[in-house]
Amino acid sequence: MKKFQDIEYLKAGNEKQVQSYQILKKINIFNILNEFNPILVGTIPIEIDIEKSDLDIVCQINLENKENLKQIISKNFSQLKGFKISDKFLSDGIVIINFFIENMEIEIYASKLISTKTNGYRHMIVENRLLKFANLKFKEKIVSLKRAGIKTEPAFAKLLELNGNPYEELLNFEFLSNREIVKKLKELGYYKKGNS
Repeated sequence: MKKFQDIEYLKAGNEKQVQSYQILKKINIFNILNEFNPILVGTIPIEIDIEKSDLDIVCQINLENKENLKQIISKNFSQLKGFKISDKFLSDGIVIINFFIENMEIEIYASKLISTKTNGYRHMIVENRLLKFANLKFKEKIVSLKRAGIKTEPAFAKLLELNGNPYEELLNFEFLSNREIVKKLKELGYYKKGNS
């Protein structure tokens, strides 16, 4: 979904989204990381965050620009609280960067995948589709499960009564039509009446 590829939508969102927008703009992170195709993913963009939710950003890197990413990140953010770079590139092509600003944790997840092909982005899009057709009870239960310590994808899997690996099972919803998603939510009592 195009909307998620530009953080401007956060400006018109809830309090947490507006705060997130202001923080991200203040540190200019999306301009700084522009060549790596950064996209904000996770729970804040789709309004199922909890108090300790962080700002997750996915980026795309390759062997040629990986070191460049690390240098750019270090130059701009290494002075911030909790700054850490975990380089797992040799084994599975991933660099993870963490730091805090205004008590909000930012986690940058850089991999060889195109940003819109990462599981973080794909899960968010699936979850957003489900929330679009689900009633308030469904959303409230997701947030409640998260507050109880259950991660987002397992929380969705639990409510949707999915078996197997929740991260993989949830991605199967990418291939479902809106009608099939509605049918599933109706069966479970989570369909929002008035949806078409």
